Amino acid sequence: MTRLHLFDMDGTLMHGSAAAIEISRQLGVEREIAELERAFAARELEPPRFAELACALWRELTEEQVAAAFDGAPWMAGIRDVWAEIRARGERCAVISLSPGFFVERLLTWGADAAHGSRWPTVPFRDPVDPAGILDAGAKVRIADELCAEFGLTRADCVAYGDSMSDALLFSAVPVSVAVNADHHVRDIAVHSYAGRDLREAYELVGSGR
Repeated sequence: MTRLHLFDMDGTLMHGSAAAIEISRQLGVEREIAELERAFAARELEPPRFAELACALWRELTEEQVAAAFDGAPWMAGIRDVWAEIRARGERCAVISLSPGFFVERLLTWGADAAHGSRWPTVPFRDPVDPAGILDAGAKVRIADELCAEFGLTRADCVAYGDSMSDALLFSAVPVSVAVNADHHVRDIAVHSYAGRDLREAYELVGSGR
């Protein structure tokens, strides 16, 4: 039996926070990013516009600050353990996030088979955001399909883990889903629901069955 485990990052692998918040903390613009996050959650900002405004806030961002934001983020316990077990079983694991790819892709070193985020300019920013490279909720389903094709699987072989509205379409597209510290947008449609700070416990809800 082979399965593909698809993980959201912000609010799922990262407890109560997001890449944008952790990066903004390094730059001292927490208040400004909080307002953008509020507007995004209220659907007042589309993903490309959020990225453009955040990029302007982070115009002085350095690679060292990205690394510090990643290392200091409130990650769930047991991420590496879960991914090691998944791979030991001959299964696959991937991260799909709307956050900047330069942050999301750091999770490859933790054992993910793939990590997909929005395509942002290279740090330090010298180029504008390309709206075509910014992911939305529908892109999570598209990328999941691409990963299935790459690994010789189908949607029927997928398990999705997420926490918010951006995960709802993916939850609806796959047979098994786990709401992790989630809001009602996915908690109400998930097969399993978990509240806590240890990814191993969320993963145990799925177990070895379909």
